[in-house]
Amino acid sequence: MELGIGMFGDLALDQKTGKYKEAGIKIREIIEQVKLMDEVGIDVFAMGEHHRPDYAVSSPEMVLAAAASITKNIKLASGVIVLSSSEPVKVYEDFATLDLISDGRAEIFVGRGSFIESFPLYGYSLNDYEELFDEKLELLLKINSEENVSWSGKLRAPMQNQTVYPRAKNNGKLPIWRAVGGTPQSVLSAAKLGMPLVVAIIGGMPIQFKSLVDFYKQEYLKAGHDESEMQIAIHSHTFVSDEKEVVDGYFHNYKSQMDRIGKSRGWAPYTKMQYEGGRAKEGALFIGNADEVADKINYMKEIFGITRFIGHMDVGDPNHDIMMKSIELMGEKVAQNVK
Repeated sequence: MELGIGMFGDLALDQKTGKYKEAGIKIREIIEQVKLMDEVGIDVFAMGEHHRPDYAVSSPEMVLAAAASITKNIKLASGVIVLSSSEPVKVYEDFATLDLISDGRAEIFVGRGSFIESFPLYGYSLNDYEELFDEKLELLLKINSEENVSWSGKLRAPMQNQTVYPRAKNNGKLPIWRAVGGTPQSVLSAAKLGMPLVVAIIGGMPIQFKSLVDFYKQEYLKAGHDESEMQIAIHSHTFVSDEKEVVDGYFHNYKSQMDRIGKSRGWAPYTKMQYEGGRAKEGALFIGNADEVADKINYMKEIFGITRFIGHMDVGDPNHDIMMKSIELMGEKVAQNVK
């Protein structure tokens, strides 16, 4: 099973000044962190896309390209590309270029995203939310499998025998994963298309998602896809420290981000009870010492049969030195216990 780390580039808010941390500082920290991930044997790094003041990264492919130049083995993925508000030709071109820079290590995770800022920013209507994604996914998959593309849809100009270059290393084909948050229709679509699946589990109890994963497996096989090629990943909030006071202190980072997001969504303030409940074996937070986190990942493998786990590790923008230690533990102790 592969072990990965995901990030959104969260920016801490200075309570005294009311200003967010400088994006440039955060991005340089991320690059240094990915370098360490590669050195300690982490299999995958996934970088998210956001268009908000509290996140540093709106262009994952740029950050991943920078990381490609200083790493050797780690796979580099978007986590996710908000495909509904992106141009599929440009997405393929960017990640094919990344694939060539990294010598075949690029992957694309596509999803609708949990925020909607990119729609008005790029001139798209939220009325087309569902249709935009379905249409653009169809085009991206076609570009990924065919060098010369003919395609037509409702919301984008057609393509008539047009070529898309450069081509990715593996006969032009990039691994393209479907990232979902729990919608059965999205899972069904991924299964029918034979796409690898990433399930974001960031609340409640993971066991609640078992029927969804079983549904994917059932429909994947029903569609005639090869069982040996089935790939399923879980993406969950994660933080590793063997020091109890660090784990306890991380609650404040986590609460800060949860409350900031929750304020616009009508959530109640995040509590320490929720934090501790999520950290329990049945909870969705992979936060604790190396043994505790490894045990929970192994539990996920047992109940879901996952082939990849991605720990989302920068929620609330922990201190850079603490993040580096967490990454080191993830690669050297958690991975050893999981693998």
